[in-house]
Amino acid sequence: MKRLLIGALSSILAITCVAGCNRGSGTPLPQQASNSASNTTQTAKPAFGNPAPGAKNPAAKKTLQAFRSEAELKAYLHQIAEKEKHRIRAQYSISAGVVGAAPKAAPAPPPTAGVNSSVTLADKVETATTESVTNVQHAGVDEGAIVKVHGDHLVVLRRGRLFTVAIGDGALTPISNIDAFAPDIDPSGTWYDEMLVSEDTIAVIGYSYDRGGTEVGLFGIDPAGRLTYRSTYHLRSDDYYSSRNYASRLIGSKLIFYSPLYFYPGEGDPFRHFPAVRKWHKGATEAEFKRIVAATQVYRPPHAIDSSDGMALHTVTVCDLAHGGFDCKATSVIGPEGEVFYVSPKSVYVWLTEWMPQGEQERAQSMVYRLPLDGSAPTAVRVSGSPVDQFSLLESEDGYLNVLVRSEGRGDWMWRGEHTDGDVALLRLALTSFSDGTDAAPFSSYRKLPKVDGDSFQNRFVGDYLLYGSGSGWGYPQTTRHPKLYAVRWAGGGVHELSLTHGVDRIEQMGSDAVVVGTDGTDLHFTAVRLGQWPELADEYVRKGASQGELRSQGFFYKPDGPDSGMLGLPISIPARPGYKHLFENSAAILFLKNDSLRFQEMGELAANPEGAKDDGCRASCVDWYGNARPLFVRGRIIALLGYELVEGKLDAGGRMSETRRVSYAPVRLNAANE
Repeated sequence: MKRLLIGALSSILAITCVAGCNRGSGTPLPQQASNSASNTTQTAKPAFGNPAPGAKNPAAKKTLQAFRSEAELKAYLHQIAEKEKHRIRAQYSISAGVVGAAPKAAPAPPPTAGVNSSVTLADKVETATTESVTNVQHAGVDEGAIVKVHGDHLVVLRRGRLFTVAIGDGALTPISNIDAFAPDIDPSGTWYDEMLVSEDTIAVIGYSYDRGGTEVGLFGIDPAGRLTYRSTYHLRSDDYYSSRNYASRLIGSKLIFYSPLYFYPGEGDPFRHFPAVRKWHKGATEAEFKRIVAATQVYRPPHAIDSSDGMALHTVTVCDLAHGGFDCKATSVIGPEGEVFYVSPKSVYVWLTEWMPQGEQERAQSMVYRLPLDGSAPTAVRVSGSPVDQFSLLESEDGYLNVLVRSEGRGDWMWRGEHTDGDVALLRLALTSFSDGTDAAPFSSYRKLPKVDGDSFQNRFVGDYLLYGSGSGWGYPQTTRHPKLYAVRWAGGGVHELSLTHGVDRIEQMGSDAVVVGTDGTDLHFTAVRLGQWPELADEYVRKGASQGELRSQGFFYKPDGPDSGMLGLPISIPARPGYKHLFENSAAILFLKNDSLRFQEMGELAANPEGAKDDGCRASCVDWYGNARPLFVRGRIIALLGYELVEGKLDAGGRMSETRRVSYAPVRLNAANE
C-alpha cells in the first residue's frame, strides 16, 4: 500500500540503491546481439520477438472474445480454480516428500462487490480546447494534476483541500477553499492526489484503503470561483499507484481510469470483486456497489494463465461528467498482474507481462491489449519484453504503435520503472496487427537498441525520435561515467549516440526539439537537442549547486512564443538532494530559461518563502505524492506555484525576471500562524 511504501521510502532509499539494483532472475530474450551504437542503422538481428510461425496480419479483423453469459464466465473461473488446486496438491506432494514443505497459500479474497448491470465501453470522445497548464503526453488528453485553470481561476489541490485563486483582470486573489472529500467521510486512510476539470465540475481522484477502491469526489465551481461539494463515488479497484504515471485522463467530458482488480478464481463468489460503483452516503454498505461490467464486457485471454501468482481484471472505466453527472461504463480483460497503461487520443493500451519459473530462471510472456475509445471490441498481440512506463509508448498518426521495450521490464507500479536492467529494443507494430491475441509480433517488428548503464531509466518520444538514457532518479545525485543519450528515428533510420556531461533524469519536448535535464552529481544541467535530419546537441546551461525540485513529468512546462523560441520553467532545490525528498520538502524556487533557437538564456527564478513546519491542519494526503511546485504560464503571465504560495514575476527590458507580488492561498490555520 502506498502509505506503507511512503513511510519506508526515506530509509529504504538512503540505505539501498533506489534504482539499478538487480531485481530478479529474468533471462535475456533470444538472439541477443552485441551492444553498440553509431550514426547508422543497426544491422544486427533483432533481440526481441517471439518467433511464432503463425505470426501474421489477418485479412479479416479478429478481436478478443467476450464471455457470452455469467454462467460461461463462472465456469471459466471454476475451471481455472480446479487446475490451480491440482497444481497446489501436486506441489505439496512433491515438497512434502522431500522436505515436508507446506503448500503455497492462496491469495486472500478481496472485499465484496455488488449486483449486476450490463454496459459497454464509452462512446467516442472529443478533444478539449481549454488553455492548459499541465505538461501532458498527448495534446487533448488531459491528465490528473494538482493545478488546473477554470475560466478566470486557478484551481489547486493540496494536502487534502481544494483552493481557487482569481487570475482575471490581472488579479491574484484567493477566493475559496474546501475539503477535497465528503463532509461525512473520514479521510485518514485516503490519498487525494489529482484532479480534473470538466465544465463546472471538478473531479478529485483519490484512493481509499479504508473504503477499498478509487474515490472520486465531485465539486462544483461557479463563475466567481466559489467551491461547493456535490457527491462522492467509489469505484471498486486495487491500488494502481505508480511512481511515474497518473491514475486518470480526461478527453472532453469523459473521465478515463485504468485499474486492476486482483482475484483468486477459486473463491466462493467469483463475481464479488468485479468492477462496481457506489454513491457514498453516511452508513453506505458494501451491498450498495453496483457492477459496471457484465460478463459480456469481460474478455477472455487467448492463452492459459498461470494463476499461482494471482490474476487480475484489468479494467478501463469511462465516466461521463457532462452536466454534472457520473455515468460509468467499463470493459475488462483477464490477465496476469504486471501492467503498464497508456492512453492515446484514440485508445487505451494495457501491457501485461507474466513471469513464470523455468528451472532456476524466469521467463516472461507478454501481451499488449488495445481498448478503443470508440466502443469497439478490444484486440491484442503477443509481444516480448515490457515498456518502462507510459512514455515508452506512442500511437503514431501513420497507424503504428511504437514501444521501447526491455527484456527485464516489470511495469511501472511503485518504482518498478526505476531500473536499467535488460536488453533494449524498439517495437514498431502496425495497428492492423492487433487481433484476437493468438498472433505474435514477428522478429521484423523489433529493432535492437543499445543498452544503457547507470541507474534510473528515462525515455520519451519527441517528434520523429525516440530518446532514452539513464540518470539518478529517486536516489541521490550520482556522477555517471560517460553519460549517453540515444536518439532513434522510430519510423526507421539510424541509432545515434550523443555524449553528455550529465545523466538523464528528464526528457521533454521543446517545440520541435527536446531538452534533457540531469545532474553530474553536483550541478543541474539543461541540454538542448536539435531533432532535424539527424539529432545533435546544441546549447547547454548549467545551474551550479542545484538539483531537480520535482521528478514528476508535470513539474516541467514549456511555453512557446514562436516556432523556435519560448520559455521553460522547472522547480529546483538545494544541491545533492535525493529525488525522493520532493515528497516531503518544498522546492527552493522555479528556474526560468529562455529558448531562442536552442540557445538558453537564464531569465531568473521565483523563490519560495520557506514555510517550515507550520500547522495547516492537514487531515489527508499530507505527503505531496505528485509534488507541490509548478511553473504556470497563463494569460500571458508567469506564475510560480510553490507550496502554499503563488509568486508572480515579470521580465524587465533586459529579459530578467523580477518578482511583482506574492500571495498565500493557505487555509486559515496556516495563515494565522504566519501573522
